[in-house]
Parts: sequence; C-alpha cells; structure tokens
Amino acid sequence: MRSGFVSIVGRPNVGKSTLLNTILDRKIAIVSDKAQTTRNNIMGIYHEDDAEIIFIDTPGIHKPQSKLSDAMIETSLTSIQDVDLIVFVVEAFAKEISEEEKIILEKIKKAKKKTILVINKMDLASIAQVARAMELYKNEYEFITIVPMVASKQEDSEILLDEIETNLSEGPLYYDTEEYTDQTMQQLAEEMIREKALKLLRDEVPHGILVEVERMKRRKTMKGEPIYNIEATIYCIRESHKGIIIGKDGEMLKRISTYARQDLEKMLNTKINLKVWVKVKEDWINKDSIVNKFKM
Repeated sequence: MRSGFVSIVGRPNVGKSTLLNTILDRKIAIVSDKAQTTRNNIMGIYHEDDAEIIFIDTPGIHKPQSKLSDAMIETSLTSIQDVDLIVFVVEAFAKEISEEEKIILEKIKKAKKKTILVINKMDLASIAQVARAMELYKNEYEFITIVPMVASKQEDSEILLDEIETNLSEGPLYYDTEEYTDQTMQQLAEEMIREKALKLLRDEVPHGILVEVERMKRRKTMKGEPIYNIEATIYCIRESHKGIIIGKDGEMLKRISTYARQDLEKMLNTKINLKVWVKVKEDWINKDSIVNKFKM
C-alpha cells in the first residue's frame, strides 16, 4: 500500500482546482477564471486498491492586497512543508518565471521536497512554447519528473497519478475508502454559491464576497423524498456592491441562487431548497476575526 499527502501549488488560475476535480472525477473545488478563487486548503482523497493519495489544493500565490490575501498565501506556503510530495502547476505558454513562482520555488528548495512539475494548458500552447517552458523551469530545480498535460483531461491526470504513486512510500490507509474530501456539506454549499457569484458578477465585486450558510436542515417532502433546506447569506464589503449582487428586480441574486441550487443537487444527489440573502459587512477582508478562519 502506497499512501501520502500531496500539495498542489502554483499561481492563481493555472488550473490547480480543475486538476483536483479531474483526478477525483467529481467536483469538490470551485473553478472560475477570476484570480484568488481558492481561499483555503481543500483536501481531496484519491483511492485505488493499492494506493491512497491525499491531495491538498492550495490558494494561488499572489501579491497580497489585504489581510485575507496574507492569510491565503500563508496557508498555501505552509502546506509545502507538511506534505510528502509537491505538484507544482505552471502554464505551458509561460515566457518567464513570475515573482510569485520564485517564492514558491524558494520554499520548495528550502524544504527539499520531491516535486513534480506539471505544465498545464497544453491545448493553448504551441510545441515551441511548451519546450521553452520546460527548459525555463527545469533549470530552477531538480524536479523528479515533468508532466505536460491538460488538467481537464482524465487520461492526462492518469499519467500524473502514475508518477505520484511511483514516488510515494509505503504507508497506512488514512481515510475510509468512501471518503473523498474533508469539506462539510455546509462548506460545499458556501463554495458553490460563491462560485456562481464569481462567474456572474462584475470583476470588482467577487473578491469582497463571503458566503455563510446560516441554516441547513434535512427533511422530507410531501411525497416522502429527502430534501435539504439551506439558508445562506452573501456578505459584501460595500453598500454599492449589494445592489449589484441583488440586481434589478432581484434578477442577479435569483440567477446565482438557481445555478448554485442546480449544481448542489447534482453534487449531493438530493433535492435542495435554497434561500440566499445579501448583507454588507464593511471591509471584512481586513478583519482578523474573519480572516483567521482562512488560516491553517
């Protein structure tokens, strides 16, 4: 039995969460084209007959702009020290190593961790670009292997999984074979609502959004079918943002809620009755009492 903990690290939007969802063949990490989508470490557990891999999807390393940003970066970098293996994800069309990636590489070097370099988004790059990216990064660290891939392709993720298993030591089974994440249903619901907000709202609004599920209760319908009543609140940092989130005649909030409910029903395989409100929590991204929740 081979087992171990594997941290997926990289800049925002390089495909870390997409990679984890593909490996697990189910959605546990939200995905959007906006930076800083992942705010805290998300655990995904992959099982095979002779292997168990515990993946940690981490927030992207970025230039800090608030106490929330600081907490996200600290969470991501700390994970490098505490795992058995690193999967460092970069883009196939990279022309240079960014300042954020240099920080990641420095942490990896200090920790002397076995690291696999994943060159993602092969479908968006030419052969020459991929070759240049491989040369660029392999000169920075002695990676155990380099895997060019498209994170959303199952066959590519299987190649990566083989490389990871080969480089893990023999170890125990840490989790029950039916477990696939450490996230609660409440956290999954909060993140699903936030994902829809990220995808539908203007650029200036999403980063100041916090979603909290206030109530979650399981009951049965008149037909005896199970259903979850979920009540949640979207918090934003400014009064002007509240109007944008609600939208004209409540249309934007209705869209966010509808899309979130549909995805939650697929994810949880049960009916969902979702109610969402919007409130202002001034500058919460700089309040320690809230931000500390995002630290490991």
